[in-house]
Amino acid sequence: MWGSAMPTILHIEDDPANRLLVRKLLGPAGIEVIDAADGLEGIRLAREVLPDLVLVDIAIPGLDGYEVTLRLRSEPLLRRLLIVAITAEGNRDTSLAVGCDGFLQKPIDGRSFLSTVQGYLGGHRERASPERTGKHLMIQSQKIVGHLEEKIAQLSAANERLLELDLARKQFYRTISHELSTPMTPIVGYAKLLRDEELGPLSAPQKKALDAMSDCIQRLRGLIDNLLDVTGLETGRMQFVYREYDMAELVRKAVARKLDKLRQGDRRIAVDVPTDAISGFGDAERLSRAVEHLLDNAAKFTPDHGSIGVRLRQVGRSQLELCVADTGPGLPEDARERLFEPFVQADGSPTRAHGGTGVGLAIVRGVARGHGGSIELRSPGAEQIHGIPFGGAAFYLRVEQRVTRPNPS
Repeated sequence: MWGSAMPTILHIEDDPANRLLVRKLLGPAGIEVIDAADGLEGIRLAREVLPDLVLVDIAIPGLDGYEVTLRLRSEPLLRRLLIVAITAEGNRDTSLAVGCDGFLQKPIDGRSFLSTVQGYLGGHRERASPERTGKHLMIQSQKIVGHLEEKIAQLSAANERLLELDLARKQFYRTISHELSTPMTPIVGYAKLLRDEELGPLSAPQKKALDAMSDCIQRLRGLIDNLLDVTGLETGRMQFVYREYDMAELVRKAVARKLDKLRQGDRRIAVDVPTDAISGFGDAERLSRAVEHLLDNAAKFTPDHGSIGVRLRQVGRSQLELCVADTGPGLPEDARERLFEPFVQADGSPTRAHGGTGVGLAIVRGVARGHGGSIELRSPGAEQIHGIPFGGAAFYLRVEQRVTRPNPS
C-alpha cells in the first residue's frame, strides 16, 4: 500500500457527473479527491496541493490534458508527480509520450476503477517505447503550435474589440458629461436666484427645502465635473490654465471649505501650513480641486473620533509637497496598486460602506502629472503632524512649484 496517510487525488475534469462518479468510487476507500474543472485550475491546484496522483481528462477546455501534463512535467517541483490520463477521446501512446504514467479509458469501469487507482498509487507505471514516444511527441507538438496560433488569433481579435469598446466608453462618458453639464448651468443659476430671494420672498419651509435642493445640486455638479475631468484625462484633453498662485492660501481655503465635513464624528484636525505665502505658477483651480479630493478621501475613511492631518512644505528647491494623512484602516497592498486608476475603489461593491464614484484619486494623479509631479500613497502611514501620529493612510501630492510646460506628458 501507499502508506497510512490518506492519499490525495487531483481530478481534472470538466464534466460534473464524471467528477461525482470518481468521488463516489474513491471516497469510501479513504481517498481524498480534489476537483478542477479546467486545465489552468488543475495546474494551480497541483502546485498548491502536491497530490499523490493526478487524474486528467484529455478533452478539457482551455489547455487540454496533453498540454496540462507537459506543463506539470516542466516544473521541477512537479516533475515526479504521478499523472494518469482518463479519457474517452485521447490516445494511449500520445498520453504516455507527453509524460503520463498511465492511461484509463472511459467510460469508467466501476468494478475495477478503485483497484486500478490503488495500483498506480502503489507504484504501477506504464511506459511507451522510445520510437513511439518520439513520433507522438512530434505530432503533439505540431498540434500545440496550431493551438497556440489559434489562441493568439483569438486574443488579438479580442484585444482589438476591447480597444474599440474602451474608445466607445471614453466617448460616451465625454458626451454624457457634456450633455449633463449643459442643463446644470441654468439649474444652478435659478437656484441661486431663488435662495437670494431675487425672484420674491420665501417662507421658512421654502428656504429649508431650497437649501436641501441646492446641496443636492452642488453634489450633482461636482460629480459631473469629476466625470468631465476624468474623461479629459483618459482622452488627453484635460486643459490646464497656468498663472501665479499662492499654494499656502490655496490649501488653507480648501481645508476651510471642507472643515465641517472633516470634523464630523468629533474628529481632530491638524493643519501645518505656513502662514507666509508660497508662490507658484500653475493651475490653481485644478490644484484646489485635487486638494479637496484628498480631503474628501480622508474624511470618507477616517472613523469617528479619529484624526486627519494636513501638511504643506517645500521639498528641495522647486517642489511643493502636500501630505494628507489619517487614522483610518489604511489600504491592503493589492488595492494600492490600482487605486489611482479611474473608477477603481478599495470596495467597489454595491453595498460598500462609503460613497463616491472612484474617480477622485485618478483626477489627483492627473493634476499632479500636469504640474510635473506625482501622487504617492503610504499605508500604513508613519506621519506626525502637530504631535498627532497618523498610522492609517498618508497621501503625498508633489508638484513643481513653477510649471514650464503647457500640458502633462
